[in-house]
Amino acid sequence: MASLATAEVCDSNAAILASGDLRVLQPIFHIYGQCRSFSGPIVTVKVFEDNVLVRELIESRGEGKVLVIDGGGSMRCALVGGNLAQLAHNNGWAGIVVNGCIRDVDEINDCGIGVRALGSNPIKSNKKGHGEKHVPVYITGAFICDGEWLYADSDGVLVSKGELSI
Repeated sequence: MASLATAEVCDSNAAILASGDLRVLQPIFHIYGQCRSFSGPIVTVKVFEDNVLVRELIESRGEGKVLVIDGGGSMRCALVGGNLAQLAHNNGWAGIVVNGCIRDVDEINDCGIGVRALGSNPIKSNKKGHGEKHVPVYITGAFICDGEWLYADSDGVLVSKGELSI
């Protein structure tokens, strides 16, 4: 799926940007993976230092969707590693955005998926299964809901109420 350039999306959709139906996430995410730009409908998960629910979602068919993981901004462990990134790619996910850390950076950078994260940490997460799937999450000052659309490229990450065109 070809992704729209975020700068062009902002320029062409000034009215919905002003209304708040198109939001720009703060530029705090690092870019990982071979797919530098990606877009798709959002699936959300809210966890804290526990990636059991993340794995459950990634094991399902992605069908071009983007997984948005609200890890509470924790930098103490990784929520996605190389195996999960490869699994997400194999299952058809367009990308992953992590409000937290990843690990196995070299493996993820060799993987044909787009990933955004706050940074990397070699420590793996807990495996208790705590968290919530398909709930609104709040990341970098923006509420993000299941079914909204995410657009990511080298310029930034956008979230829209619906699919956009330019």
